[in-house]
Amino acid sequence: MSSINPTPRDYNTARVLEVVLSHAPLTRNKLIESTGLSKATVSRAVEDLRSHGFVVDGGVDDVVGRGRPSTYLDVPETAGHVVGVGFGAVTTGVLVTDLRGREIGHVVVPTVEHHDVPAGGRWLADLVAQTSASARGPRRQIVVALPAHVRDSTEVLRPADPMKIFSGRDLHRILEELLDTPVTFDSDANASLLQVLTDDVSIHNAALFSLSSTVNFATCRDRELARGRTPAFGDIGSLSSGVDDRTLNGMLSTAGLAKLAREHGLDTERVEDLWLMPPDHQARAEILKAFTTAVTTAVSVVAVTLDPESVYFVGRLRPLVEEALPEVRRRLEHSLPAVPRITTVSQVLGLSVARGAVHAGLAMTHDRLQDALLKARAQGPQQEQAAPTF
Repeated sequence: MSSINPTPRDYNTARVLEVVLSHAPLTRNKLIESTGLSKATVSRAVEDLRSHGFVVDGGVDDVVGRGRPSTYLDVPETAGHVVGVGFGAVTTGVLVTDLRGREIGHVVVPTVEHHDVPAGGRWLADLVAQTSASARGPRRQIVVALPAHVRDSTEVLRPADPMKIFSGRDLHRILEELLDTPVTFDSDANASLLQVLTDDVSIHNAALFSLSSTVNFATCRDRELARGRTPAFGDIGSLSSGVDDRTLNGMLSTAGLAKLAREHGLDTERVEDLWLMPPDHQARAEILKAFTTAVTTAVSVVAVTLDPESVYFVGRLRPLVEEALPEVRRRLEHSLPAVPRITTVSQVLGLSVARGAVHAGLAMTHDRLQDALLKARAQGPQQEQAAPTF
């Protein structure tokens, strides 16, 4: 069949699809207001989308005063679902939502230690399949966020020590083969920052440090995440911490902090034991002082080079950051002409990163569906469908 170029009507339908996916349930009047299209154009687009299986009638809007009630337009569950995964060194969370972002299911489990990539890939694929078993419609996208740097959305670079075996592209290949779904990898810091941006639409330029099994860093400009062009981008953990010859990763990761504690004679079973000790404990006080210096150094680097409005800290070391922040701010006020807003963000272990990954997956899926709608023009007119036609 020869291809047919999309018409203005097709582009209008794609625009309506974008708004419906992002804001449903909504009335036709709200849809007209959001798209800036005429009532007739929106009505035609809605019927086109209904024939493709992407729009159904929802509830009825209450009307105050005279006038007919307006029916809400919604996206059916059969339109598909996306999966966000927070694949951490200690905990793994999987969250499944429909294309509106409504939760279908989630699970948070301890990360099982594997000694080869195929076994780890099968374990993670099974976890995704089990969590999404009740979902209806096609699985559109999976986004996996890891404590690592990621190149080209597929290659794992410099992961946390417990996950060294997953370096490279093999895990990505295995997951796509086992799950038969587009899979994108990203860093846990990017997923966390995306969740922060979703929660607060007033944020435009920001930086975020994820301090857990390794140090990960993310930044955005005008709400767009920065990806960089080389594998070195974001590897802030390799920079000097300002404490002896230690790097930021050696001071601001759980492994680095545990090593420092042992050097000070503290045999703590968990790094969390540090902030449970009395504040006046000498060794603890020395560790906190060094940690404060490292946090100050990290914020100074991004403040000078990126000029963010806000700097966020997340991860297992967040409680220690909160303790250090008053002194960090005091030091920065003496060394910087302007100090960004510095704050910590509490997270649900295993689930918050997965939620950020879901937001990334929804954005990818929405863009892909608009492109698919325009390409479907070449297939000719469609009959009304109970399930999506693309």
